[in-house]
Amino acid sequence: MPDSVPDHMPDPTSPVTILIDADACPVKDEIYRVAERYRAGVRVVSNAPFRIPDSPRIKRVVVSDSFDAADDWIAENANARSVVITADILLADRCLKAGARVLKHNGEAFTAASIGGAIATRAIMADLRAGMDGVGGGPAPFSKADRSRFLQALDRVLVGMG
Repeated sequence: MPDSVPDHMPDPTSPVTILIDADACPVKDEIYRVAERYRAGVRVVSNAPFRIPDSPRIKRVVVSDSFDAADDWIAENANARSVVITADILLADRCLKAGARVLKHNGEAFTAASIGGAIATRAIMADLRAGMDGVGGGPAPFSKADRSRFLQALDRVLVGMG
């Protein structure tokens, strides 16, 4: 019987595709540069068009403005040859279940071992925010160190998928 890849599994020799949850992603330009170096495809997924570089590897995917349309597109297209860039914990969970690697834009990886705790923390924080009547801060400002950690993490992931 010949060796073959099941229909639901991508060919392990196929190129890697980076799927960007683009609406709030501060590292798009960095992703484009790294993708060119590794010859990876990029899909910039959003509810509104973003300017993208003129490259055959980089494609814009504009979805409807319905709730979670971008997340749904990303989750449906994620697989073991995908790297998903998102800060959305629930989207990360869906993509991990599809076999994708998932990075936040600060370089932290979502993994099968960490996603349960991240989902629980998200729920606790939502409850705390609801009890504070709008008082509180947001995430820390995005820093040069975050950008550097992201670049290192994306490089490690792509080398590992080589």
